[in-house]
Amino acid sequence: MSGPRPKTCAACVRVIVANEVYYRFSLVLQGEQDVLGPSGGGSSEDELAALVKQLEEGQESAQELEEQVHWERSGVVCSACRSVVVRTLSAPPEAAGPH
Repeated sequence: MSGPRPKTCAACVRVIVANEVYYRFSLVLQGEQDVLGPSGGGSSEDELAALVKQLEEGQESAQELEEQVHWERSGVVCSACRSVVVRTLSAPPEAAGPH
């Protein structure tokens, strides 16, 4: 009989030994927009057709476009990486710097 399968830290890719503390995470990023731009005087059907054409002619794959709207990951991190992740995600907005 074997023990639990070894886990790998999602951040540093280090193997986490069976008796070591690890942290499970789940992260979901969902695109949202509160305010839509003003209508340019055209119909919503014209705007939709223009958007569809832009998407069809774009360089992004369907998966890339989907990940811009919804991205989800889960896994485990080791103790050292947990500190970095918490510090990064807990930073006040003004400390985040320009995008």
